[in-house]
Amino acid sequence: MDPHILSVLVFFALFLLVLGIHDLNSIDHKTLSRRIKKLGIDSSQKGEQKEKTEHTDYLRKLLAWAGGLSLSRRLGQRIDKRLEEADVMLKGGEFIVIVMTVTVGSFLVMFSITFNLIQSAMVAIIAAMIPFSLLNMARGKRLVSINSQLGDALTILANSLRSGYSFIQSMDLVRKELPDPISKEFGRTLREINLGTATEDALLNMAKRINSEDFDLIVTAVLIQRQVGGNLAEVLDNIAGAIRDRIRIKREIKTLTAQGRI
Repeated sequence: MDPHILSVLVFFALFLLVLGIHDLNSIDHKTLSRRIKKLGIDSSQKGEQKEKTEHTDYLRKLLAWAGGLSLSRRLGQRIDKRLEEADVMLKGGEFIVIVMTVTVGSFLVMFSITFNLIQSAMVAIIAAMIPFSLLNMARGKRLVSINSQLGDALTILANSLRSGYSFIQSMDLVRKELPDPISKEFGRTLREINLGTATEDALLNMAKRINSEDFDLIVTAVLIQRQVGGNLAEVLDNIAGAIRDRIRIKREIKTLTAQGRI
């Protein structure tokens, strides 16, 4: 292969890799920009931050354009739900573009060093698996975090219902009192309800996003109670007890089987 062509390909691959990394941090840059504006920093700092924001927006638009291509969009449809469950602010097509960029970039860099097609292909395959592994780890970590917060959320819901709050007001209290990620999910559900979505549909959408068996049980109990009536606070207390017992048993099993698993 012509060294000049190889150099151009390596440069293009590294550029796309930097594009993907910048996109993952774009939300943090926007949040930082809003906070800096509130603090009222001097004009020179504002100008620098504005340039960085504009640069990030340009990279984000470029990644969105690449992710909107027909092939990327079709491949990404199967990953959209997994990204939503992991709370990754990317579309499936954009994630596919990042994976392809990492794969091609790793192959070209390795090939430019070793000039061995087999080794370069193996490195590219391993590099392609890394984003999916990170995505699965993020999904699992977020699910564990939400499941650990469900007991406290149910306790707040039950106590606020006994105090005379409505179910929507109790959900808002959970959003205010508990940290992310469950606070973010309750806040998103409340926004859907405020925009006109039926409470039942909003709860079902929340259950799909979280994809937790424990939370599915909660949503089922709430939907049944809204149809047939009953003491929802008592039902939620019973479910909270069952969830806490399940978590305790899982931890005990994990402790007792640690040596065998090692």
